[in-house]
Amino acid sequence: MSHPVDVHVGKRIRHRRWMNGTTQQQLAEKVGIKFQQIQKYETGMNRVSASRLWDIANVLGVPVSFFFEGIEAVTNNAELTADMPSDILTDKEALELLRSYYAIPENQRRRLFDLARVLSEAA
Repeated sequence: MSHPVDVHVGKRIRHRRWMNGTTQQQLAEKVGIKFQQIQKYETGMNRVSASRLWDIANVLGVPVSFFFEGIEAVTNNAELTADMPSDILTDKEALELLRSYYAIPENQRRRLFDLARVLSEAA
């Protein structure tokens, strides 16, 4: 059984890889492993060693701490709202929304983000 922290780190790897437009194969080649190992990391099936996480962070252009952001919610067994998928990155509509969002110029994107925040607080 996978440890919740390993699952969280794996999801963060997948999230960053997807945001960079990098395939599992490309990441694996740059890190020097097989893409199946990336799959196992991303599902939390295999634990990522510190040195491998360092390599992945360098390839994906983030600090190692990126992979632990939001870990408090996992370790405290915090629940997500009922209408939000447990893994947002497996939801097709959410992925399309993210791609569209990042296609918007940065200044307009920030305004859209502010509007979405206000609307969600008003709901």
